[in-house]
Amino acid sequence: MRLVLASSSPRRAELLRAAGFAFETVVANVDERARSGETPSAYVRRLAAEKSAAVRAALTADAIVLGADTTVVVDGDTLGKPRDDEDSAAMLRRLSGRRHEVMTGISVRQGAHELGSVETTSVWFAALTKEDIAWYVASGEGRDKAGAYAIQGLASRFIPRIEGSYANVVGLPVAAITELVRSILASRPETGYSER
Repeated sequence: MRLVLASSSPRRAELLRAAGFAFETVVANVDERARSGETPSAYVRRLAAEKSAAVRAALTADAIVLGADTTVVVDGDTLGKPRDDEDSAAMLRRLSGRRHEVMTGISVRQGAHELGSVETTSVWFAALTKEDIAWYVASGEGRDKAGAYAIQGLASRFIPRIEGSYANVVGLPVAAITELVRSILASRPETGYSER
């Protein structure tokens, strides 16, 4: 099985490696702007599918391409990557002392066959002081992360509870991906896939 991750994210690559997947990485270049009226769930699902399709077009038919996109959702609003440190601080103020959702759209594609889903995890943030926010923003850790934080890093001190997949919050729901890969291989018996 040739698995290709359509992402430049080192966090996604680390999660796949930790789960024992052998894979290649090819960066997908797609327009990540949300469409008018698009729900957060539809947005991440569409982007994941567009990423897997963009990379699939340059590969042989037997390759399995994995695309993913993650966003943070609070009060129905999508919080993507912050524009600058001021935007980071504003996002952290919105997340402070409350629950939000992290949604990851995933797409697994082989040839013309595509399967996908959206995984949602609830995350609770502790109440943050001005000093907490200033310290975290100055660390730079959240600058390239949806919602302006990384659960696997310094921000872990602010997160007392999650409900759902931890890997999803990092950026790739590995268990859900495993099921999609199994499903796509099982639907194509010519691949010679067998359950182990």
